Amino acid sequence: MADELVHATCVALPPAAGGPADPPAAVLLRGASGCGKSDLALRLIDQGWRLVADDQTALAARGGTLFASAPPTIAGLLEVRGLGILRFPNALDARVCLVADLLPAERVERLPEEEHCELLGIRLPRVALDPAAPSAAIKLRLAARREADAIMGGKTAPRSPARHGDRSQRSMTTESPSGQEDEAARAGPNRVVLVTGLSGAGRSLALDILEDLGFETIDNLPLELLEGIVADPLDRSVALGIDIRTRNFAVDTVTDCLTRLRGNPHLSASLLFIECDDEVLQRRYTESRRRHPLASGRPLKDGIVDERRLIAPLRDQADLLVDTTNLTPADLRQYLSARLASPQADDGMEVFVTSFAYRHGLPRSADLVFDVRFLKNPHYDVELRLQTGLDPGVAAFIEADPEFQPFYDRLTGMLEQLLPLYEKEGKSYLTIAIGCTGGRHRSVMTGERLARQLGTAGYRVTTGHRDLTPPPEKS
Repeated sequence: MADELVHATCVALPPAAGGPADPPAAVLLRGASGCGKSDLALRLIDQGWRLVADDQTALAARGGTLFASAPPTIAGLLEVRGLGILRFPNALDARVCLVADLLPAERVERLPEEEHCELLGIRLPRVALDPAAPSAAIKLRLAARREADAIMGGKTAPRSPARHGDRSQRSMTTESPSGQEDEAARAGPNRVVLVTGLSGAGRSLALDILEDLGFETIDNLPLELLEGIVADPLDRSVALGIDIRTRNFAVDTVTDCLTRLRGNPHLSASLLFIECDDEVLQRRYTESRRRHPLASGRPLKDGIVDERRLIAPLRDQADLLVDTTNLTPADLRQYLSARLASPQADDGMEVFVTSFAYRHGLPRSADLVFDVRFLKNPHYDVELRLQTGLDPGVAAFIEADPEFQPFYDRLTGMLEQLLPLYEKEGKSYLTIAIGCTGGRHRSVMTGERLARQLGTAGYRVTTGHRDLTPPPEKS
């Protein structure tokens, strides 16, 4: 089939851990002029990707694979708004594994169905994303790596339907942001994670993610068989899914089993609990038309309330509590990957610092919550309103507030005392939430600064900004 020149930008993925692929896998970025194709490509290049072509990409179909390259006149050139046309190292030829259509945020579905498109007679997976979102580059990396593994030799093992069923939410099962899909299994061969929580909150999807991170995953194993699975020496980490549908399920039985596993000197056992707001659970069940296991013959809301009450003792036993109410599929993967992808027994407590908007409620998984709404609000500065706490101008504005530094010094002084005490008590994970009105300026800047300082102090720190992406109204 003849070559075709398309209006699109193309970037090649960084080489995989097993060595560089030739030609490399790549993503085709499509969208209207000025939508942000070149800007997103620049962010990806800064993360180790390679430019294939900017704005105009030559496509060719060979042997059932779609290849991309740059027209000779623009090879290695990228338009960087404000700086002009710059030259970058480029891949001469690349295999297209994914097509990404760049759209405004309001046109991007939160939980999309799996989609495909056809180019030169070749069917390719397609995703839609907002290029202006701070997480756009991360989301694209997650989606692209998964497709690249499938196209270039199947490095990611296929899911087994006998384990925990068919997954329609494919975006929940992309690869770890760090690219360390087997790191968990390598780093902790005797690691056991029990995964439980509310029906519909994302427990099965969490198992999918753990499987991609290298865990052996088994869902709804009868409780009487659970301890037998981990009785023999393990050659990889294991994640076991348990919920009220599990045969002979009883909270006391699960807690007793967890106690024995935790007391086994040859195992590192923990409990991951997945939860969600009742209203969101009701909406998920209504949209999916699935039946709640405790709502047969009665209102859905009653079933959800009863289940929450029934498994509350398990929530109290959780080592890691995840609230999926406001998490996208990529957010959930990033959250679990940061905590479970590379377990290091001697690295101490994992600290998660997140910003949030009070208008959207408190993060339910937070251990410590701090309110920074008393600081001067950059929202009311016309030049800063559309920026975020990640931008230097906003950071300078907040730091100039005479109330900021005294508060920050007291905050870090208190944490300097508290964190070692939490570690001493055996706490594995600590979530620190910092909130302001809109979750875009003051809380983001303070959270970023705190995370950097805690990292410098030797803690394993990850950050998240729950409400950073919605359109700004008031911060």
